[in-house]
Amino acid sequence: MIASLLALLLMQVGFDPARGAIPGVPDELRDRPPRDTGIIAAPETAPRPREDYLRRCLNLAASEPEQALDFANTWRLAVEDDLELAQSSHCLGLALVRLDRFEEAREIFEVASAEAPSELPAYRARLAGMAGNAALADGKPATAEPLFAQALTEADLAADAALQASLQIDRARALVASGRPEDAIGALATARAIEPANVRAWLLSATLSRRLERLDEAQQQIEQAATLDPRDPAIGLEAGVIAALAGRDEDARKSFESVIAVAPESEEAMRATAYLEQLAK
Repeated sequence: MIASLLALLLMQVGFDPARGAIPGVPDELRDRPPRDTGIIAAPETAPRPREDYLRRCLNLAASEPEQALDFANTWRLAVEDDLELAQSSHCLGLALVRLDRFEEAREIFEVASAEAPSELPAYRARLAGMAGNAALADGKPATAEPLFAQALTEADLAADAALQASLQIDRARALVASGRPEDAIGALATARAIEPANVRAWLLSATLSRRLERLDEAQQQIEQAATLDPRDPAIGLEAGVIAALAGRDEDARKSFESVIAVAPESEEAMRATAYLEQLAK
């Protein structure tokens, strides 16, 4: 294995602390029965159910974030309960994210989590998680980690395994970015224990183990990820990187070739092609 390939492989396919979707309409608020009253209806349309305003605001946040800020602030003046107050803050936060105003977004997501009713712990958890992701996007992992810990407290109350696992993964990203890889290993192990079929938990575990040069553990973890999702190009790419670093060039070549075959137009395929070129030298 030549030195240039080793250096390239060690740098690639790592944790991205800014990665992580900030969700829109949370699961527990979908398909709620509509109420009869409406607010902020356009003059030419009939009033809409109040639950519709979160979706409308989130749609605006995705396409016209400045308009979403106005919409949400106007909505806040007419809210009827704590849930609507939290929802308006939720939308404000997403609009601020779209405008790359991450510190303000983090602050308003924290407000939203506190505003959300205590009987909706999963929603409170998601909002606190959004605050953590905004802090990560702002390059402040030390601020993000306690927000994810706060979110996990609410997720535990909700007894939502998928949410708990997702938040443990986010917490691991913050811990890695804070230079605490051993703590991140623990967070990922918890995520895998809570939700054994969580592909991302296994993939990121393999990535972190590989970056820590624990190649035997990385190999076991990437094999489990591949068992759960054999066609994910990110998994194939990571498998190839691990194999190459372990000196198993033929296995690495097969993994990289599989990435190109499965997702030829993907970013992973571009990386796999570069690795194959290095292996051929």
